[in-house]
Amino acid sequence: MMMLHRGRIRAPFALALGALLSSAAVPALAAPQDQPAAAATDDNAEQGEEIIVTGQREAERRAIDAKRSSLTIEDVVAATDVGKLPDQNVAEAVRRLPGISIANDQGEGRYVVIRGVDPNLANVTLNGQTAAAPEPDGRQVKLDDIPSSLIGSVEVVKSLTADRDANAIAGQVDINTLSAFDKKGTFLFGRAAAGLPDLNDKIQWEGDATLGGRIGDFGVVLSGNASRRPIASENLQGSAAWNATSGLPDDYRVRRYNLVRERRGAVANIDYRPSDAVQIFVRGIYSSFQDHETRDQFRIALGNLATPPVNNVASFSGVRGTHFVRTRNEDDSTVTFQGGGKFDLGFGKLSLESTWSKAIKKDPLRSEFQFRTGSGASGLAGTVDISNFLFTVDPTGGSGRWLDPSYYSALQVNYDRRRAEEKLKQFRADFEVPLSALSEDSSIKVGVKYLGRDKTNNRDYQQYDLNGFTMATAGIGIDEGTTIYDGLFRLGPRVDYAAAQAYITANPARAVLNASGSLGNSLVNDYIVSEDILAGYAMATLKFGNVTVIPGVRVEDTSGTYQGKTITATSTVSQGFNVKGKKDYTNVFPGLNVRFDASDRLVIRAGATTAIGRPNYDDLAPFVQVDAGANTVAQGNPTLKALRSQNADLSAEYYLPGHGLFSVAGFYKHIDDPIFSSIAITSGTFGGVALTNANVTQPINANKSTVYGVEFNLQTPLTILWSGLDGFGVNLNYTRTGGSSSGVPGRVGKVDNYLQSRDVASAQLYFEQGSVALRLAYSYRSHMLDTVGADAAHDQYTDSNGQLDARASFAVIKQAIVFVEGSNLTDAKWRRYTGTPNHLAEQERYSYTLRAGLQLAF
Repeated sequence: MMMLHRGRIRAPFALALGALLSSAAVPALAAPQDQPAAAATDDNAEQGEEIIVTGQREAERRAIDAKRSSLTIEDVVAATDVGKLPDQNVAEAVRRLPGISIANDQGEGRYVVIRGVDPNLANVTLNGQTAAAPEPDGRQVKLDDIPSSLIGSVEVVKSLTADRDANAIAGQVDINTLSAFDKKGTFLFGRAAAGLPDLNDKIQWEGDATLGGRIGDFGVVLSGNASRRPIASENLQGSAAWNATSGLPDDYRVRRYNLVRERRGAVANIDYRPSDAVQIFVRGIYSSFQDHETRDQFRIALGNLATPPVNNVASFSGVRGTHFVRTRNEDDSTVTFQGGGKFDLGFGKLSLESTWSKAIKKDPLRSEFQFRTGSGASGLAGTVDISNFLFTVDPTGGSGRWLDPSYYSALQVNYDRRRAEEKLKQFRADFEVPLSALSEDSSIKVGVKYLGRDKTNNRDYQQYDLNGFTMATAGIGIDEGTTIYDGLFRLGPRVDYAAAQAYITANPARAVLNASGSLGNSLVNDYIVSEDILAGYAMATLKFGNVTVIPGVRVEDTSGTYQGKTITATSTVSQGFNVKGKKDYTNVFPGLNVRFDASDRLVIRAGATTAIGRPNYDDLAPFVQVDAGANTVAQGNPTLKALRSQNADLSAEYYLPGHGLFSVAGFYKHIDDPIFSSIAITSGTFGGVALTNANVTQPINANKSTVYGVEFNLQTPLTILWSGLDGFGVNLNYTRTGGSSSGVPGRVGKVDNYLQSRDVASAQLYFEQGSVALRLAYSYRSHMLDTVGADAAHDQYTDSNGQLDARASFAVIKQAIVFVEGSNLTDAKWRRYTGTPNHLAEQERYSYTLRAGLQLAF
């Protein structure tokens, strides 16, 4: 059955509104983030030609100027550019830069992937200091927790200098908040917007305000943000193990997600600058993220269908069907306090800074009910048709049993509570002395930094086996005829979580605690990690005419202690941490960056640098889980080596008239000791239990990985081609990346790198004339490996993705702009496959969202 969605009429409406705005022709009136800015001239504008810089071009000008003045290879998103499209957070704001792709969650950008390197190997800083990470399993920082409206700029640094943390194999993302001294006078910005997603017709809203200014020698900025986004998504899950003989899947799941995401954020920056020689600051940053989700799911366990299909259709019978409902609440919060100052002592410049931050990720409740049919004569029968990537499963002999709640008996319910916390204490001191004898811009710089990290993770899990009732009991099963993908897939009767919970609360004998299942899941994820990193560095900036050379060396000493738990048949829920590990190591990181100003417009840069990637916390945690009956062991590995990389970079940047840019950059990374999961047959004593020929799963270091590629980038107003294109401009970039990993446990030969796309591209076309500003942007990345299987046929890939976004704005008066914007107008889907592109692992759909709002500036 096909369904007509009411939302389908909105896309033509958005296009029509964009056409209406583009036809307007009135005098230039705009607000600071979309306004025509004051006239500016290119450094080498021929014959004094005046370059009029407007909203998008103002953003490009700031970003290009920052890139041009940098001594290393980096790309910048300026504050005027953030939010120009429907970029809800920092991850989405930087995805339009060269070499950048993002990993999404529920259609929103979450982690930044720099040049195809694992986000766990990127260093994210907030105002120059390492950002706290609430995630329990890795070192990656969730960038969807930080609203884009709270930041002043984002820099993606691709070639390190010695004064930056070495924990940045992928690169470094510097997030900077706004200072009152970044602008002249007092300023007030505000924005309010409301949106409507296609899949659920529920209003989304967001608002933010920023007030700043100077009072004598003081400068103050206060900024706040709040948003609420109801989101719906539709998911079809296939198989991670397609039958090699028949080419048929062994699983089929229909899922529908309904969730509400709420974000709050605040920034308070106070600066004191009594003279040019003294700058003192205090900064406070707070962000919170709440995700309340319900997931309905229908599963058919197809099993091992070994008989090849006829005309792509195969039959099955006697298999189990299961209905699930999961409710999940997630509450994340991060708070950061920073204080410090910069002092010009005459003979040198001293910088001091101290930071304290805490990030908490809480899942107050994850709970899921399961109701399942029998098998054999009590099971389900039907056909599976694999003619299309989204294969279909249909009942035979009528759908009565499939849709009858009385056939689904209560099976299980679990209650899962989790809490992860990270505290960071940081202090750094930097001292720079000019080398006037060599040149005015030459200097020597030395510094030290301390970073103390305390990370904990705790999980409490209870699993109950259910008995004596079905989905037909007490109104638990509700058949609303729910379908997904425009009627192509039917969810069947839905489990009402509240009704199911009410029933077992009133009838506690229907739920029996599964002690063994509860115990293992409760203990295996618990850990305590403490790390102390002490760093020192020395570097020089040596300017010889039009050549700048920056040699440097950094030393980092790491001391880590790791605690976990042993889980055996004699373990108890209340047991403490009884396994400990410790690892100390010191690394030296030499580096060299060179800048050559070949002409007034051409800049050549090169870098040879080194970096480190410390293992993830859950890999280092020394837990040991033993199942003597199954003869299996799972354990962490506190002796893991840190990853080390040698990096080479080369770029050429040509700065076009009118603040345009064309650049080409090549890069190469050699990474030693990447980490993969290993399964080995081993005899020994594990957690006090002696086993022979046990299957032992553990993370270990592999041999090496390589990453290489080339980036192309063009940013220019189109008047450079023809004066008749006044107001038009383009941003185009494309990155081609290659590489592989070798020595992966259980695999022969080379394996693709994790999350590395061969092709990443972004194209933006904008138009600004008078009061009208239009922008259209397309972001693309090719497929990437996300799960390493036992062999190539079981590797899982996230498929290619291309997303189209648009924005149109109109300046009603100088201080007010109205805008409309659309995200994911192409209905790009998150799609995964197993082994080959025609073997569905999972596909999730979000459709498009339209928003409209008002932006004010005074």
